[in-house]
Formats: sequence, C-alpha cells, structure tokens
Amino acid sequence: MTYANPLVVAPSRPLPSRVAIVGAGTIGPDIGYYLKAAIPDLTLHLIDVAQGPLDRAVERFARYARKAVERGKLREAQAQAITRNLHATLDYEVVREADWVIEAATEDLDLKRRIFARLEELMRPEAMLTSNTSSLPAERIFSALGTKHRTTVTHFFAPAWRNPIVEVVRWPGADPQLVDDLKWLFCMTGKVPLVTADAPCFMLDRIFDNWCNDAAFLLDKASAAEIDSTASEFVQAGPFFVLNLANGTPIIIETNTLQADEEGEAYRPAPVLRSVDRWLTVGLGKEVPVAPETRSMVRDRLLGILISQTVDIVDRDIGAATDLEIGCRLALGFKSGPLDLMRQIGNTEVERIVARMERERPGLPTPRRPLDDYQNFARHVLVDDIAGVKVITIRRPEALNAISDEVNDEILGAIRRFEDDPAVHGFVITGYGPRAFSAGAEIGRFPTVLGNAAAAVRYAFDCARLVVHIDSMKKPVVAALNGMALGGGLELALRCHGIVAMRGASLQFPEIMLGIAPGMGGTVVPYRRWPAAASAFHDMLRRADRMSANTAHDLGIIDSLSDDIASLIKAAIARVAALSGKVGPAHDGPVSIAPPQPIEPVAANGQRVSAEVMRIIEGAIVEAAAAPTLSAALETGYRAFASTACTAAAREGIDAFLKRRPADFSSTG
Repeated sequence: MTYANPLVVAPSRPLPSRVAIVGAGTIGPDIGYYLKAAIPDLTLHLIDVAQGPLDRAVERFARYARKAVERGKLREAQAQAITRNLHATLDYEVVREADWVIEAATEDLDLKRRIFARLEELMRPEAMLTSNTSSLPAERIFSALGTKHRTTVTHFFAPAWRNPIVEVVRWPGADPQLVDDLKWLFCMTGKVPLVTADAPCFMLDRIFDNWCNDAAFLLDKASAAEIDSTASEFVQAGPFFVLNLANGTPIIIETNTLQADEEGEAYRPAPVLRSVDRWLTVGLGKEVPVAPETRSMVRDRLLGILISQTVDIVDRDIGAATDLEIGCRLALGFKSGPLDLMRQIGNTEVERIVARMERERPGLPTPRRPLDDYQNFARHVLVDDIAGVKVITIRRPEALNAISDEVNDEILGAIRRFEDDPAVHGFVITGYGPRAFSAGAEIGRFPTVLGNAAAAVRYAFDCARLVVHIDSMKKPVVAALNGMALGGGLELALRCHGIVAMRGASLQFPEIMLGIAPGMGGTVVPYRRWPAAASAFHDMLRRADRMSANTAHDLGIIDSLSDDIASLIKAAIARVAALSGKVGPAHDGPVSIAPPQPIEPVAANGQRVSAEVMRIIEGAIVEAAAAPTLSAALETGYRAFASTACTAAAREGIDAFLKRRPADFSSTG
C-alpha cells in the first residue's frame, strides 16, 4: 500500500551504498553532489563518453565542497567525505556492483534506449535503474527492457544539489514497491518526492514549459523585459530570465513539440523560440516600466496558461493538487501555488481570465468542474490510515514544518472529519522528513498585535484552537517526534495524550530569544502533566535550554524512543491503542511545584535575554500552577503572552527575527 508520507513504513531496501550516474554534463554531477552530501560514505561513479566532462564534474564537486566550507555550511571533514569515493570513468563496467544507476544524458530518446539496453546487460537484476528525463514518458524509454519492473523516471530540478523537489513517475511497467522505495530514499535524504503519472512532461514541466512558451507568444505585444517585470508578481524570476540562466530555450522547443504531437497544436512552440539564443530582459529582482494596458494583457495571459495547465493536471490526475502546489513553490519559484493564486483572485476573475484564454489560445485545457471543487484539498497536511489510526503529517519542509494558521486548521479539520468515525481508533501527528516535527509557530500576523494587549490575548486564543480541541477529545492523539520540536510545535506535542520520539529528537522553547513567552499553554501544561520535571521546564522557558529526547524520556515526558521513523510510527500507533478508552478531562486542579528561583537573564547559548520578559514568564508559571482549572490556567498563559507582546523586548526580538539579525536586549529591560 502506498502512503502519502513516504517514511511511515520501512522500505524494502536500505539506502544505496554504490551509485552510478551516466552523463557528466549539466545535471548529472549536481545529482551526484546531492547524493554524496546526503550519504557521505556512498561510492559514486560518474560515467561519460568523453574525459573532458568527467574532469569538469570532479572539479565541480571540489568547488561546491570548498564553497560550502567557506560559507560555514560544512566542516572540512564533511567536505572531504563528499569528495572521497568519487570516481570518474569512461567504462560502463562499474555499474555491475551498483545499487542504483541514474541516466542523466541528453534528452534524446534513441540515445536513452541504447544506454538502458547496455546497462540492463551489466547490472544486477535487483538494482534500481532510473532516468532523469524532464519530458519523455517512462513507457517510451523502458518498454523494450526485460527488467522494466525496476525502472522509472526520477526527474530532478536545477540546481539538483539544492532544489528539494524530485518527481517520481508511477508507470504501469514499474513495480509499485520501487516507487515507494524511491520516495522513501528521497525523503530520507532531504528531498521532497512528488509522484506523477507517465504523461509527457509529467507535472511541473507542463507548468513551466507552457508558461515560457506562452510568454514567447506574447513577444509581438510586449518585450521580454516587460513580460518578466509583469511576471515578478507571481514568481521569483521571470520566464526569459530563467531561460537565459538555464540555456533552456531548446528544451522548451523539445518539450512543447512533444506535447503538441501528443495533445494538440495549441502546444506547438512559439516560432520565435527557434530564432533567439539570449533574451534581452531584466536582472533578478529588477523591473522596467510597463504600461498599464500591457501589464494587464500580459498578466491575464500568464495567469491564463497557469490556470489552464493546473486544472488539466488535476482533472487528468497527472499529479495531486497538494503536490502541484508545493512543487510550483519549491521547484519553480512561484510565490504562491497556482491553486492558491486562483483562490486569491476569486472565481469571477478566474472565469474572466479563462474566457479570454479560450479566445486568444483556443485548444488549451479549461476547467472541467466547478472552480470551488479545485480548492477542496489540504495544502500542508498529509493523512494516512494505518491500522485504523489516522497519521497526520505536517508537510512544510521549506519551513521545517512550522505551524501556520492554515496548518492548524488543516490538522483540526482532519481530526474533526474522523473523530466520530467508529473505524478510527485515534490519531498520530508527526512532521515530514527526518529533521523536524515542527520548528514552531510561524510569526504570521503576530507583529500586527505588538503593543496591543487585548489583540495579543485574542491572537493567543486563536492560535490555541487546535490544542484546546485536543484537550477535550475522547480518542487519543499521539505526537511522533521525528526530529526537533520547537516553540509552538512543542506546545502542540505537549498537548497530545502521548509522545513518542526518535532518539535524536529534541525539545526547546526558544520564545524568550524573541522577547516573548509561549502563547498556547507552554507556561501551563508541562507543569500540570509532569510536575516532577518543573525545574527542567523552568530552564527551558527562561533560558531556552534544549532538552534531548533521552532526557525527556527519563523524565517521563516521552513514552518511548525509536531508532527510525517507521518504528516511530509503529510505536505511536501502539501508544494510541494503549491509550484507547483512557483519555479523560485534561489536567484540572492546581498543581504543587517548586517556584523558579532568580537567575541572570542569560540564555543557554550565552545570549542576553530580557529580564522583564523573564519575570513575566516566572509570574505566569506560579499563577497558572495555582489556578483551580486548566481553563483558568490557560487564561493566565494567554495574558502573560500578551504582556510580553507589549514590551520593548518583543519589538526588538521580532524585528531581529524578521531581519535575520541577532536580537539585542541590552537596552530593552
């Protein structure tokens, strides 16, 4: 069975120890660098038909590693590990011992078929074999092979060593377990795998290639610089800037020719693409003046092609709506996913733009269903069913699974949808990937309530709607900490009825470093659930001490520890079963704890913090512990949060966070 979160079950094979990449030109070495950075002990072979590309690829590895050390991204020993066991060769014989071979040669179908026929003769039958093609269907590449069950497309995006997205094609010839194993491998090594159908150009290139092609069709009405300037409303870099950067014009010609041959003349490449090598456009972040009528025309067409391809992908099930959204943002640099853009501009405007698109570009896809139907999906939460337990995964890898208002609502929506279902025994909440359960609550609209105590109380109350609902539930909710749990993420975990964790996970309240107190019950609930650990919580809240999962387990905060994520999810499901029928009213009555003793306003990392905020937190701890009910105690916590939001320290801390500079509390009190 396939799961939305690739890590909830164990794969059928471990991480590879020997990989070969065929093609040392543009993207092949970048794929190799990503793999070596993620799996330093990996033996990697780069294969090409000429020595020059191989020499340049090896130098690229060394250059990337050297720059990473200079920028403090890697230690010297890590850089040396990346360049160790790296081999460049003209000899295909090295693939005999490979666990996985990735073809990254020129986008030429006959060439790819010849390469794979040769590889199949040499490779072990259980080894994986994938192509990095951006457009050619897997059926065309692999259909003649005798061992097609171990083949598929794994489409990386440039720069492959840094871009987190990779498309994994699910096609009829591939063993479904192969696709699941690849999803697990990519997720474990820091990528975000998106499964697509075996359609020409798959999912994301259908968006990007047609975005660029339609931009080219507009060149008789606007310049490349004007089009890129207009596009900057939606993307980090306009279509012509990207084509220049990636030398991508020939690729657009190839991919749109393929789509036109398969799906209709409306996809045929704009003729101008065949006559231009470099486009005269603006630099990144720059704009030229654009006349209002020109901007309006360009904007409509760019939105029109984006809407057209988006609804076609969803209608034909080429890719899932949630994957399309995250892929457009993380792989293609869109500021919002296309379905979010449709939601933002509203149905009336979408209908107008689609009607104009039909007039100007007849033959392209249009919506097949009511527009509201396209919005009926979760953007940031994945839901799996395992043994009658709903496993809810926060998937915001670009923000280490930080919790926003929309994430809160999506988790709460999933719980409400299933909590009265007799077939559902309970819930597990976890984070996506191997690094973070959640890096905390997103700043969101918090800066707008600074200095307004009443608004800050309301803000805290609104943010707590999910955890307050968990307090009242009859079915158990278990947090599975797959990595760090910080701030609001930790507050969510502590409100769950049980907690299990990876051995390398950690717990931290970093709010005091921002000049604020936790807002959703962090000064309240830990003391009511684990009063014996009060002194540890004092240090976490006032000094931002980081608590290891092992320490939390010793203190009884965490119920069990696991060595891998699949085992973690099993433990969480077992904990749901153990808690079934035993979830009761949440932590009412006062609790006796030792009050926090005075300390210097200095965090665990040596940074000075606000003495005023520290005093507010200390007062909230004592007052909340004495409160007669949980509800009254939480009100104390909300008020303490609001009090800190009205301090000069909060203004300094939030401003520093937003500007990515160290906070200076030396003069704030």
